[in-house]
Amino acid sequence: MKKEILVFITCLLLISSCNRIISNPNPGNYPYEPDTPVPAAHDGIFASDHGTMTFSGDGESVIINFDAKLARLTGLPEGEHKGTYVFLSGNLPPNGSFPVRYDIAHEMQIEAGGKSVVIDMGIASEDGKTGQVGVNTVTPGRIPMLFDEDERFFDVIFYMSEG
Repeated sequence: MKKEILVFITCLLLISSCNRIISNPNPGNYPYEPDTPVPAAHDGIFASDHGTMTFSGDGESVIINFDAKLARLTGLPEGEHKGTYVFLSGNLPPNGSFPVRYDIAHEMQIEAGGKSVVIDMGIASEDGKTGQVGVNTVTPGRIPMLFDEDERFFDVIFYMSEG
């Protein structure tokens, strides 16, 4: 009888610890990439044909300055606005999206001008039929936003400015 109780308690502990791992993944470096340091936060001005994003290097603060087209696409306000950002995993059941390092991000959440939006990170194919998301889409010098409009993919890519 004591043996059955011990086995039962052990099973409960295992189930409890597995559930804790599934429901509370390690934010910031998940999924874990062995032997790779978390990259430094973006710092400086990143420019595209439709605006700029200026990062302070703290991994949280951003100043966006989007033209009318990018404002419409993202749902953020046009012009210059201070805000915050976080890179996200993409929808991973059962947790949904959660914060991750940018080199494995599938999404970026920006809060600015009283609005909060989640934007896909990716690169569109030349013909617009597909979009690529995933590991190393966002790099230290590139932040690509991927959009799907009228069943056609296109991107707006922000590159680090040289000065």
